[in-house]
Amino acid sequence: MLAIAVMVFVSLLFVSAPYGRYARGGWGPGVSAKTGWMVMEAPASLLMLGPLFLIPLNGVIVLFLLIWQIHYFHRAFVYPLSLKSRREIPISVVLMALVFNTVNAFLNGGHFVLHAEWYTANWLTTPQFVIGLLIFAAGYYATKRSDKILADLREQPGDDYKVPVGFLYRWVSCPNYLAESVQWFGWALMTLSPAGFVFFAWTVANLMPRAISHHRWYKETFPEYPKDRKAFMPYVV
Repeated sequence: MLAIAVMVFVSLLFVSAPYGRYARGGWGPGVSAKTGWMVMEAPASLLMLGPLFLIPLNGVIVLFLLIWQIHYFHRAFVYPLSLKSRREIPISVVLMALVFNTVNAFLNGGHFVLHAEWYTANWLTTPQFVIGLLIFAAGYYATKRSDKILADLREQPGDDYKVPVGFLYRWVSCPNYLAESVQWFGWALMTLSPAGFVFFAWTVANLMPRAISHHRWYKETFPEYPKDRKAFMPYVV
């Protein structure tokens, strides 16, 4: 998985995934954004219920699974219903994301099944859990607030692209991508699981190239844009 993440990272630096503003032909038939997002994200939510049926009741692991579902239940079953875009997602992209989410949930859930004995009540007072939880919470909040700014822009009249401003957009081109990476680093730290760190690596491999593409697109589309911000920098400097 780590080796594939490296290859994905390098590939996405040159070829942007064909959805959103980079949607284009040549990737096969498409499916509506609502259906595509639900299909490809659902395994990440549903498969992570498995540990509840495979190990004795463990309050710490239940807490971890609740934290996971805070993100993925919303991502799979709430967020898609809010989409109003008529753009389609190529089925090929949906299938690739579905495979990743299936494997990722299997690895993270499987870790809890194999190592349930790690997670006694004392785990909740360890530095890695407390710090990791705080990092996860900060990343989650920043992700949702950044996404809300983008959603509010889409509600405004007109079809032209509108530049997001305020909050972390004052300093970072794609704070939603940066914050989601921070969020899953927090997950990896609080669980101290190899699967969690693999997930963090995949998050960066997938989102950093897209953030760089966004930054490049901003600079090409809005030459004056950097002058209107306190600072204008890519995802990671």
